[in-house]
Amino acid sequence: MSSLAVSEPPASRAPSRSPARSPALSPAPGPSRCGGERRRNASDAGADLGAVQDTQLRSVDLSHVIKLLEDSDSKDLEKEQLKTLKKVVKHFENGLPLKDLAQIIEILNLCAEKMNEQEAFTEPLCELIKLCGLPFQKKKLSDEVSYSVAVSNCIAQLGYLMRVPSSQVRIQICKCVISFYNSELPRKLLSGYQPTSANYKIQMAELGGLAETLILSLTLVENQLTEKLWVLKALQHLSSSGVNCRLMMKAQAASRLCLYLNGVDPSGQLVFRSSEILWNLLENTSKEEVVNQLSSLECVHALKEVFVDLLMHGFRHYDRQLRNDLLVIATLLAENPAAPMIESGFTKLLIVLATFTEVKIPNPLIKGLKLTYSYEDFELKKLLFNVIAVLSKDPCVSLFVLTLQLLSENYVMPALLCYVKPNQKPGFHDWSAAQYEELQLHAIAILASVAPLLIDKYLSCQANTLLLVFLEWCIGQDPFFGQGNSFHGTGGRGNKLAQMRCSLRVLRSVVSLYDDAVNLNLCDQGAISQLLDTLKYAANKSKEKEDAIVLEIQADILFILSALCENDLHRKELFSYEGVDILIPFIQMDPKRLYSGLGHNCLLFSALDCLWSCVIGCYIAEDYFLEKQGIFLLLDLLALKQKNLCNIILGILVEFCDNPKTTSHISTWRGGKDQTAANLLIELWRQEELELGVKRDQYGRIADVKRPIASSFQKQQEVIPMPANCPSFAIMEISENIRAKLYSLLCKLGFENLPGLSAKDFVTLAIIRHYIDFKVGEVWSELCAELKEEFRPVTSDEEALKVISEVSEDTGRMVAALQTEVLESQHHQEIQEEEKTYTKIQAIHKQREMVNKSWKNFLTRTSKYEALKKAKRIQEKSIEASRSKLKTQNGTVHSTDIKGLSTTV
Repeated sequence: MSSLAVSEPPASRAPSRSPARSPALSPAPGPSRCGGERRRNASDAGADLGAVQDTQLRSVDLSHVIKLLEDSDSKDLEKEQLKTLKKVVKHFENGLPLKDLAQIIEILNLCAEKMNEQEAFTEPLCELIKLCGLPFQKKKLSDEVSYSVAVSNCIAQLGYLMRVPSSQVRIQICKCVISFYNSELPRKLLSGYQPTSANYKIQMAELGGLAETLILSLTLVENQLTEKLWVLKALQHLSSSGVNCRLMMKAQAASRLCLYLNGVDPSGQLVFRSSEILWNLLENTSKEEVVNQLSSLECVHALKEVFVDLLMHGFRHYDRQLRNDLLVIATLLAENPAAPMIESGFTKLLIVLATFTEVKIPNPLIKGLKLTYSYEDFELKKLLFNVIAVLSKDPCVSLFVLTLQLLSENYVMPALLCYVKPNQKPGFHDWSAAQYEELQLHAIAILASVAPLLIDKYLSCQANTLLLVFLEWCIGQDPFFGQGNSFHGTGGRGNKLAQMRCSLRVLRSVVSLYDDAVNLNLCDQGAISQLLDTLKYAANKSKEKEDAIVLEIQADILFILSALCENDLHRKELFSYEGVDILIPFIQMDPKRLYSGLGHNCLLFSALDCLWSCVIGCYIAEDYFLEKQGIFLLLDLLALKQKNLCNIILGILVEFCDNPKTTSHISTWRGGKDQTAANLLIELWRQEELELGVKRDQYGRIADVKRPIASSFQKQQEVIPMPANCPSFAIMEISENIRAKLYSLLCKLGFENLPGLSAKDFVTLAIIRHYIDFKVGEVWSELCAELKEEFRPVTSDEEALKVISEVSEDTGRMVAALQTEVLESQHHQEIQEEEKTYTKIQAIHKQREMVNKSWKNFLTRTSKYEALKKAKRIQEKSIEASRSKLKTQNGTVHSTDIKGLSTTV
């Protein structure tokens, strides 16, 4: 590689220089020049002052510097080597050119080798490293790309120099890396050069893997606090990049850094910088990978120790913030079942911390701990509540039992229930109103997760009573204005809706267990009546302003009522009149609202579920629902033909048909264009078969008599022998579509004398009528196929199976023939109607011809006198012919002529 243009001024090459001067400062290696040549050089220097000003453009051969450093035969060369290095440092004080970096790094490595024996090389080595922190110099814009490999290797070598056992060198390397992120332009630029871009070194550090090398170098400095802090400071800057973070993770950065957290450091920088890097790793790499590295027992112990130290002895604002940051990391570890949080005692400590201000029971784990009401301690309280929520969702079954035991033993349930009470104005030395509300809502939200797990504690603490009293306060007239500042307080500003929503979520979570003791306890306290009052309150609020939170509240109440009343006749009777009156408006909901995105869809489903659970099975409620024309409303919803609604509505209608009054309501209903219920059901059947891919011909007739109702997916299934207690695909298919419900409903209505059906409907109706026969045939077909897979049936059994298969096929052929007959009858009827229409048209045309002929004759009579006389004669003959031939005696004969008539009419 060519050398950079740099040299000593001519005056420096005076005769007084030692004969053993550096070859780098002479044009070429070899013996000294003669005195005459030196005098000539001096004379040239004196004559040309411009040469003194342009000294930086003359060259120094870095190859000779390398050769000089490689020469270790004589100790006398040390001074010359040091002097040469100083000259090189002086020359490159404004930055290193990209093209010389490879040789500079070679010089750095040679100096590092010499340092093992000669400490005098420490200072020049540090100075050269310092130069690497300055912006590199480029001649062309393309140099950054051209020298990228060399530059990345150069920066990587800086990391490898951490092997040098010198605190000064290691600190200088870290300072050099830090300067990549806040470098300043040199005071003077080399002529013909310009500095590289600001991010060039950062990109090359990523390319060279410097971050990974520095992580590995932590092992070399783990007993030197100062050096360790400098390395962490450099890593803190490097960890701002996702590429560097991924490189650091390859070197197990998370676990290495965590183990240093509890190291001795009076300044506190060790914990701060290590935690800051851990945060950057979590943000810039896979969170799961970082957590997995931190999930060793040693790391959890280290994290616990430093957390406890900051908790008990950290009184500064900075200490509290750092404590909270570490708690967030601990929360992430608690989410990982592999982390030994319970074994280390960390889980118990966090649970005790979360509850000690509420239960006020002394515990040696936190003896002497006092929390203030500062913002950091408020954040700590929320984070500890969040830990409880995380622990209540532990997916590991074996550890989950231990976790539940810890939650139960450390009074989590009483602590959370402390917040289920009407808000009171906080005292002077207490949380502010907004802070208390946020803690209250957070605690009740966590109670919804914990209560189903600790149901015995829930009942023993009279939680149902507290929640019902709290709900009563929520709909009361007490003046209270929620702040609505927190996540759980969304939509609750200026009202109590947030408190109502959270408490209903708790009730929803416990009643969804369908535990008889819990539900009985609720009903004995009048929960059904109170929930109906709350539902009325929420419905009125919804009329004032439709909001997602109000819709969610209504949906939750409907679900709770469904769970309480299901399979209990007495509770359904309590619900009946008042409950039906509330349900009707939900079922009358405008279909356009289902797509609003606020939650009307969920509300409608909750209302239908409540109708099924709270009304059906109780004749009092059913009759009242029929009086309110509820069946008509359900059929109106069914007529929308929405896939997600049809299934549940058909199920409700089938159940309702057990009431003998229902079928008349269904038969009476008329939809758009005077559509009947039977026609609607048959249309739904055709729509369902179209989606299932059932094979039909162009007229809707059976196309495959062997498998007349099989879907396309069902035909693709291979024969898989199943145990006797497992349903086959033909059986499972019944519950996966609505055909079985349509068949049941039409069976209730009857297949005869259904109004409003076309020939196409009758063709489909023939298939529906034999649905069970076809389904039985499918099951037998599966049975035959499974038998043939396993063994060969005996002759008698084979004949029986053949007969059964033929019966099924015969049924298919019979239905197909019936369908053809219906279509032919329809075709014949259409032909007859066409002939009648044609005959009517002919008569009309004939009448028109007669009218036209009469009009033509009239015109002829009026325009031709001879034609008029002829018409007169014909008229007279007609009159004469019409007279009786027998003459009457004494009868008067009247003349048919009008005398003096002059008109032709």
